[in-house]
Amino acid sequence: MIDHQPQMAFATKSHDMTLVRNNVAGLAKSAKTFNVPTVLSTVSADTFSGQIFPEIKEVFPDQKIIDRTSMNAWDDQNVVKAVENAGNKKLVVAGLWTEVCVVMPVLDALEDGYEVYVVTDASGGVTTEAHEMAMDRMIQAGATPITWMQYMLELQRDWANQETYDEVMSIAKEHGGAYGLGIEYAEDMFGAKEGK
Repeated sequence: MIDHQPQMAFATKSHDMTLVRNNVAGLAKSAKTFNVPTVLSTVSADTFSGQIFPEIKEVFPDQKIIDRTSMNAWDDQNVVKAVENAGNKKLVVAGLWTEVCVVMPVLDALEDGYEVYVVTDASGGVTTEAHEMAMDRMIQAGATPITWMQYMLELQRDWANQETYDEVMSIAKEHGGAYGLGIEYAEDMFGAKEGK
């Protein structure tokens, strides 16, 4: 999760920032639920961009946040080392701004042999065109676009997976918009549980 910070949010115009914050929270909670190693990075947090979104800090309260000066997180050896230490060749990336702080490390990670997924609705650019052109560029280079909900549900895979079922339903109800409301409705009206 790259540069989800106030200064970056102020200029993000491709997506509604309330929705981005909701999606970032859903993404962070999903990663934690499934024990996905998560790297948090900011740029110039104390001198310019501000601290990481409170939604992320709440999910990962004790995690070290790697603060950088470079626009490209992949230029910071602390970030690369943290990714390497996770021991997985698949990366799921979200951040602000798509056209700088997301596209640069994604292209470098692809070049270094990683399989990269970009969470489009937990990212944003200074304009819709900037976000879309950055997404097009990453897709052409081999990245796969996904949404935060798609990410969570692909990790769940099977409603019979009781280990994460309740937490996934809780995240969906809190951050899943109409889908979450539908879950609430089914539970209230019919006592239904998806997949049960």
